[in-house]
Amino acid sequence: MSYNKRTHLRQNIDAIRLALKLDREHREATPGEREILAAYSGFGGVKAILSPADKPEDIERWSKSEAGLFPLVQELHEVLRENSPTPEVYKRYVSSLKNSILTAFYTPKPVIDTLADALKDSGITPTRFLEPSAGTGAFISSFKETAPEAKVTGFEKDLLTGKILSHLYPQDKVRIEGYEKMEGRYSQHFDVIASNIPFGDVSVFDPLLSNHEIPAVKQSTQAIHNYFFAKSVMSAREGGIIAFITSQGVLNSEQNKPIREYLMNSCDLVSAIRLPNNLFSNHAGTEVGSDLIILQRNNKNIVPTQRQQDFIESRKLSNGISVNNLFRDFSRDYL
Repeated sequence: MSYNKRTHLRQNIDAIRLALKLDREHREATPGEREILAAYSGFGGVKAILSPADKPEDIERWSKSEAGLFPLVQELHEVLRENSPTPEVYKRYVSSLKNSILTAFYTPKPVIDTLADALKDSGITPTRFLEPSAGTGAFISSFKETAPEAKVTGFEKDLLTGKILSHLYPQDKVRIEGYEKMEGRYSQHFDVIASNIPFGDVSVFDPLLSNHEIPAVKQSTQAIHNYFFAKSVMSAREGGIIAFITSQGVLNSEQNKPIREYLMNSCDLVSAIRLPNNLFSNHAGTEVGSDLIILQRNNKNIVPTQRQQDFIESRKLSNGISVNNLFRDFSRDYL
């Protein structure tokens, strides 16, 4: 099924309206309401929410291809205004949504189910599970199915998405704030850390990493994808699993070599899989190059194998594109 912006926008508005209503009424969602909340898919594929929609004549500033979404975007703003006690709260909601445009691409559940099942089949059943960029909790849902007794912690920085997440998982520890807020007491704490992490040259201030003695860890705070890997290495227990879906740039880019070296000095490489570019087409209306990288924390001194050295190195092809040495050609796209 192709991505339909109108459908996703309609579902997102309904989920936001319901989450704010549940907040006001101080109650948990019914099973039927949970279905409405679970249909929320973020705004990564709906950039129209960035367009002006304060008054009817604003539609004249919209492109013809997006004009059909104007009434829904107006409704979205009305819902936020009606449920904001002050203009400042409304502005925070809008700002939070706009900031999520570039990163809110949710992962299809069958992909996460396969990952959770594969880890369970390998004998990995976490008692402490962390989702550091949770969205509406797709990773939490899949891992709770394979490890129902696990203690779950989820971080979600977007305010509205975090509200939805907290109503979907009221019995779990949901923190509506950035991963950088996780305290040092959680060092080497989690059995499994899994997520579809944000990507981009967005710097992060984390006192635990920003002044770290290891240069690669300190440098990781300059790019959010590298930061998520470094933070998670510190947060995983010995033998713990880190499983991240991330942009192909983490493995391909020469400038990310220091973080790859740090990972191979701190972890064993379990798997690296180059995912299809159309993985997110139906869920977010975009085609992006993504990898699934699975690591196992190893606190011992590691002598890199050839496989791990390939993980560290990348090379330029004749067309100027960089590619990680794990992937020898375009036909062999998995490890």
